[in-house]
Amino acid sequence: MEGVLLTGTATAALAGECVRCLEPIEDEIHARLQELYVYPDQHDRAAEHDDRDLDDETSRLEDDLIDLEPLLRDAVVLALPFQPLCMEDCPGLCTECGARLADDPDHAHDAPIDPRWAGLQDLQQDTQD
Repeated sequence: MEGVLLTGTATAALAGECVRCLEPIEDEIHARLQELYVYPDQHDRAAEHDDRDLDDETSRLEDDLIDLEPLLRDAVVLALPFQPLCMEDCPGLCTECGARLADDPDHAHDAPIDPRWAGLQDLQQDTQD
């Protein structure tokens, strides 16, 4: 009676990169849609009586046509992951050299040398030569 109730699902391809290791990600997301599109004459009658139910965001039919773009855009954006990952337990990148830790799980570096003792490291190298 008030308008057209649109219910459905949308499927979209997702392309991006992992927030931890920067590897490319390709996936598919599914969003559920439901929106009531009111007839223009229903909106005008309701506006005369009570403006609290309808606001600027109320979806309206225009000449018996429905503009799906705002509804689809909002639904897909809300379905996107906040921090996309290539895999659930992605270890990310090494903080020292930037190596991808998933490729080399045993990746390690020597303990950093205290800058106050760096001069002794040079002396040790001279005696070995």
